[in-house]
Amino acid sequence: MKRVEAVVSYNKLDAVVEALKKAGVGGITIFEARGWGRASKTVKDTEKSTNTYTKFNVKSYVLTVVDDSIVDKVISVILAAASTGSVGDGKIFIDNIDTAVDIGSGQKGVHAI
Repeated sequence: MKRVEAVVSYNKLDAVVEALKKAGVGGITIFEARGWGRASKTVKDTEKSTNTYTKFNVKSYVLTVVDDSIVDKVISVILAAASTGSVGDGKIFIDNIDTAVDIGSGQKGVHAI
C-alpha cells in the first residue's frame, strides 16, 4: 500500500477529487493548508514600511492510501487535474504503508482501505 499526499492549488481541488473518484480511489482526506515555496512572494507591510513578510499561499492537502497496483494511475490523474505548468502548482509525495486497520470493522491491510 502507498500513502499519496498531494498539495494542490485550492482552485484545482474539485478537479482532483473528481479525478481520484474516477480512478477508483476509495476515500480521501482533505485539509486546507497554507505555506510558502518557490511561488511565494515577500511583501512589505505598508508602502512606507521596511518590514517585510512572506505571503502564504492557500493550498489544499489531499491524503489517500491506495493499493500499489493503482499508485501510478493516481499520480497521473492528480497531475492531469492539478497541473497548469506553472511554479506553485503543488507537490505529490508517496510513502510506503506497512498496514492499515479499519476501526469500525477491524479489517486489516488492503481490505481496510
